[in-house]
Amino acid sequence: MGSHVIHFEVTGKDGKKLQSFYSEVFGWQLDTNNPGGYGMVRGGENTITGGIGDAPQGSPGGVTWYVHTDDPKAALAKVEELGGRVLMPLTEVAPETTIALFADPEGHVIGLM
Repeated sequence: MGSHVIHFEVTGKDGKKLQSFYSEVFGWQLDTNNPGGYGMVRGGENTITGGIGDAPQGSPGGVTWYVHTDDPKAALAKVEELGGRVLMPLTEVAPETTIALFADPEGHVIGLM
């Protein structure tokens, strides 16, 4: 299938307010039953998932999209080769779930899963 967008994330100074906003605007049911209260939007098969919550301390927040790729290590090498920069190396964030973050040449942050 190749690479495709599989997840989005919205973070900001008031994660609970953002959760309420997006829940009400789009009718999303958010699962916040996790440490930190990160709100997960889960769709059915072949749909994108998403998360809404607090930004990391000191960060203004933003929007990040995540791309699934069969070889994230090779993708990160290509990022650097083409003028991007790895912000977070491939890291296990949950059982059987690894992510990495990189910035494109203009500084836009994209995640890999």
